[in-house]
Amino acid sequence: MQQGYAAVLCVLAVLGLEAAAPGECELTRLLQDKLQYEMRLQYMKHYFPINYTVQVQYEEVLRPSNITRLRNGTVSEAALRYLWFHVSSQAMLRIREVLPEKHPSWKYTQELCQLFDALGEEYSKYRQTDVETVVADLVKLIHSAGAESRSKAVRPKALLDNCLKVMRMLYGVPCRWEST
Repeated sequence: MQQGYAAVLCVLAVLGLEAAAPGECELTRLLQDKLQYEMRLQYMKHYFPINYTVQVQYEEVLRPSNITRLRNGTVSEAALRYLWFHVSSQAMLRIREVLPEKHPSWKYTQELCQLFDALGEEYSKYRQTDVETVVADLVKLIHSAGAESRSKAVRPKALLDNCLKVMRMLYGVPCRWEST
């Protein structure tokens, strides 16, 4: 059995798709279940005023096209997942900042934040020096307080839509998800 697992890891490494840890796969699968379209629509659109936006840093909007560009720049899959985690968890915090505790979306965002916290434990072993410089610089920029000058208005649902799309790009193959 271990030889088969080693062979799969070798194939993934050759393809440039470093394997995700089993804990990452399970947590992202739970996250994918929580980010179903109907839930995102209900909690992030219907429960917010029409055209409501959240101010986020320009770098906190991570789209599939950004991932493709970074992949073409030979950034490792592990570094891309590290970046996705930081961008997505920061986006969740931005959404949470604007919600009062009695808001109908509060419990939903709290559950998402708990999943991101658990995923953060998986990523706690990473150091910014372990990932490519471009990713480390983006993560530093995301967490810096003075970067508010490069902010943009984004709808909460759009933030979660991008989170899910990028998560599917990064975890679909290594975690062998059926519907990616």
